Amino acid sequence: MINWDAHVCLPQHPQADFSPLGQLHSAGVNYVSINVGADMNPVSQVMSVIAGYRATIAASPERFRLVSGVDEVIQAAADGVLAIGFDLEGAMPLMEQPEMAEVYARLGVRQMLFAYNRNNNVADGCHDTARGLTRLGHRVLKAANDAGIIVDCSHTGRLCSLEIMEASSKPVVFSHANPFALAPHGRNVTDEQIQACAATGGVVCVSGLSWFLGSEQPTVADVARHVAYVADLAGVAHAGIGLDICFTEKDLDDTPPGGFNPGWWWPESAGYRAGRLPSFVPLYAWRSLPLELRKLGMAPSEIEQVLGRNMLRVARATWL
Repeated sequence: MINWDAHVCLPQHPQADFSPLGQLHSAGVNYVSINVGADMNPVSQVMSVIAGYRATIAASPERFRLVSGVDEVIQAAADGVLAIGFDLEGAMPLMEQPEMAEVYARLGVRQMLFAYNRNNNVADGCHDTARGLTRLGHRVLKAANDAGIIVDCSHTGRLCSLEIMEASSKPVVFSHANPFALAPHGRNVTDEQIQACAATGGVVCVSGLSWFLGSEQPTVADVARHVAYVADLAGVAHAGIGLDICFTEKDLDDTPPGGFNPGWWWPESAGYRAGRLPSFVPLYAWRSLPLELRKLGMAPSEIEQVLGRNMLRVARATWL
């Protein structure tokens, strides 16, 4: 059995402590996708983070392993090592060059968003004006498909996400997004988006953030309820987990340089509050999820699909 967490954030700093990933592994996670940069991060910061993270992983081969294929994930689990892949939250780090997708793939990026909350020259953010996937966006999409990078529509505008899913030659995922029907936040996804994702063979991975679960103090039961909604609507083969837990370190400043404005990226008009951070389900959610999903009527084989087999299938269909 492979437990797959589709999205987690460490500090965007080359010296970030990987101890939280060790805790995730102890909680039962076999593979985790960790963010190495977003649209608000300049390429210099993204590359510094990738270099630092790669060095940390290489320095602890008995604990962590950067993987590029499904067989490597399975082998890492058998060896008792946490398999790791990187993800980008937005296409701006590609610098308008679709060929950069292959460069990032060679550095360990296995998954990529096209926009983060706001519009860029590739795609629409979920908190911005709807335009659709741009001409450059279609080129970036093909480049991501060709490079074996999982296409991720989290944080993406609804119209744009539907166009991405229609045009992609590979399965598309939402690595950390929840049903809008259960929590009406602009970052969450509609039934139409969930069903379109399933039609690509993709997976909607439920986030563990309070904002998107609709609970100020989210519990494992909240996560299970959102998973069950996706499974009931689109089929259990299209539900997964991406807890999106954001780990911080008080001694590391990972603020993007160059006049970073958090109010732009997380606008109050969309329900965010300046200076108020979300709360997250605890790490032990991974140990408690099977029981909570059983309470909702899922069979053991279905739970295995949700916790990892579904994302494993997407990776097998996508990674080179």
